This record gives sequence, structure tokens and C-alpha cells, in this order.
Amino acid sequence: MTLELDPQLDLQSIRIVRAIAESGTITGAARSLGYSQPAVSQHLQRTEARLGLPLVTRVGRSVRLTEAGQVLARHAITITSALDAAAGDLADLAGLRSGTVRLAAFPTASSTIVPRLLGAMASLHPGIQLSYIEAQPPEAVALMREGAIDLAVTFSYPGDRTDPHRDSASGLSIETLFTEEMVVVLPAGHPLAGDPIVDVAGLATERWIAGCPRCRGHLLAVCELAGFDPLIAFETDNASAVLNLVASDIGVAMLPRLALATATLPAGAVIRPHTPPSDRSIHLIASDGARRVPSLAATIALLNTLEGHDWGLTAA
Repeated sequence: MTLELDPQLDLQSIRIVRAIAESGTITGAARSLGYSQPAVSQHLQRTEARLGLPLVTRVGRSVRLTEAGQVLARHAITITSALDAAAGDLADLAGLRSGTVRLAAFPTASSTIVPRLLGAMASLHPGIQLSYIEAQPPEAVALMREGAIDLAVTFSYPGDRTDPHRDSASGLSIETLFTEEMVVVLPAGHPLAGDPIVDVAGLATERWIAGCPRCRGHLLAVCELAGFDPLIAFETDNASAVLNLVASDIGVAMLPRLALATATLPAGAVIRPHTPPSDRSIHLIASDGARRVPSLAATIALLNTLEGHDWGLTAA
């Protein structure tokens, strides 16, 4: 004969059997579980009826587990210990004592936003492990789609036709952290270097130093508004390299303020606002349910405190 156990064997029954094994009495089990003795007795009777097996036998005023009860008690130790461990882990997550966050961000953020975030996380939430990889916005969105990262810090320019925050990011949560000013970088001896605001149209005959494809596209768009196509003679994503090329009178450039936050301005270069003015927006991309995960919610909250003024973005 094959015994078919009721699949509704519940955790409460398992806890009761373990408590009886530890206390030796139903009264003691009820006391340790915080229930009344009749409630425990009735629950035990219903469990025995479902299983078709007795779990305890009475011996005077105490009870003794039957063979079936001993089997269940033996498994109960493993089951309840695992549940307690799971509850502890969940409490750690909820209390931000543990958790993991996988972050991606663009190169400029590697020397500005990311170090500040890592320092804040280590100070405020030392139990959360934050890993980081560098990726341009399109790659970061793709990594998010693949489930390889949890959060991405990205950027976009107004009017960018290939903006990765459009169709490719559909279904994801996108919020703007801050918007930063774009500036031109000129050799200190340039005729327009003394102007408080430089008219980009006055740089129509200059050689330009361009950056990543998105930054290059933005430069083309601004110059188009100013009425000319720029002569792009050099390309580099390295802001320090751009500054030193400009200081050597190799060309002129357009950079976001964030790229200048950790770079040393050489004596031979100056930074000026320009007209027509332009800017760049810094975004945070996450899944729609990210804020329900305590470690991700904490990271998002910290990123929202790192506003543009923290990076010296208003100084000319």
C-alpha cells in the first residue's frame, strides 16, 4: 500500500511537531509558539486526519512522537532552520545590511559620479555590494535589457536622432538626474578667448576636436544652428587630452561641464559658455520595479542627491 500525503501539509504543522519534540508536551509546545493548548491540539488532530497517520501518543501527562512524528520532526529542524535563515536574509535586505547592485555608466561618470556614489554607499550602506562596469549609453541600455546590470547612468543631447532613451529603452524607467551646460574650450591666445560668451559662428574656420559619436553628433547640430559644418580634425574621448590639445593651439572643442570636473585646466586653455547655448542631460535607467528592491532603492536615492552643482558645473 502506498501512502499519498496531502500536499497541503503546512508549515504551522511542521512547527508544532518540532515544538512538541523539543518540549515533550502539547502545553509546552503551545507556550513556546504563543498559542493556546486547545488550538494546538485541534491543529494536530487535523494534521493527523489529513496524513492518515498518528503523530503523537499520550504517555501520562506528556506525549511522545510516533515514528511518523519523529520523521516529520527530523525534517522540521531543517525546514524551520531554512525558514529562519531566509527570514534573517530578508530582514538584512530590508534593513540594507546586505544586497547587491550592478551599475553601468559612461566614461566621464567613472571619474565623477561613480566614485562619489561608491563612497556614499560604503559610508551609509556598507552591507550593500556595488559592482561597476563602464559603458556608453547604447551599450548600457542593451546590458539592462539582457539583465546583466540593475542600474545605468547615461546621457543624452536634445534632438539626438539616435538617442538610446527612445525606442530601445521602452518599458524601462528613465529619470533625469540633472542637466549640465556645454562649453567651448579655446586656446588662451584665441581672439575670442576674452569674450564672456563665445558665438560658435565665430569658430567656423577652426579645426575641431570631437569626442564620442554622440558628442560629435551634438557638435554637428550646434554648428549647423550657427550656420556652418565644423572641420573635425581630431577625435578623442579623453577630456584631459582635449584640454592639452587645445592648450597647444591644435584646435578648439566643445565639452560638457562634467567632463571638466576632474580635469586640470592647462594654462594655455580657457573655458567659455557659448551661443547658441546647449546642454546635456544625465539620466538614470532602471527596471520599473527597481524601487521595490531595498538595495536598488537606496542607490537610486543617493544618485538623486548628486545634482549638477556638486560637480562644479556652474563655474566658468
